[in-house]
Amino acid sequence: QVQLVQSGGGSVQAGGSLRLSCAASGATSSIKQMGWFRQAPGKEREVVTLIQTGDGAAYYADSVKGRFTISGDTAKNTVYLQMNSLIPEDTAMYYCAASLWGFETIVPSQYDYWGQGTQVTVSS
Repeated sequence: QVQLVQSGGGSVQAGGSLRLSCAASGATSSIKQMGWFRQAPGKEREVVTLIQTGDGAAYYADSVKGRFTISGDTAKNTVYLQMNSLIPEDTAMYYCAASLWGFETIVPSQYDYWGQGTQVTVSS
């Protein structure tokens, strides 16, 4: 079992920055990749970014490339999402997730553990 606890988020004006954190505990050695997803009201959950725990390779959705950065601190078992140049379209509930799958996946159903979610609101 893996437990994920998120922190960070909040409200910011367009152009601002926020950082989300996701601390993992439990059977963390089994995690193959960590992802950040978001879900806006009335929309499906979508991948924002993910990082492979083995080689650190990262994937970014086109909508956040150049603005968001995923990083990890293995000593703290924590993954971060740095969000810069935020726009109102980034407003959503953000979730971190851990996948035990051995290959890169952006499909939410292939993530085994989820954080509690944190709201990010960007005003114009």
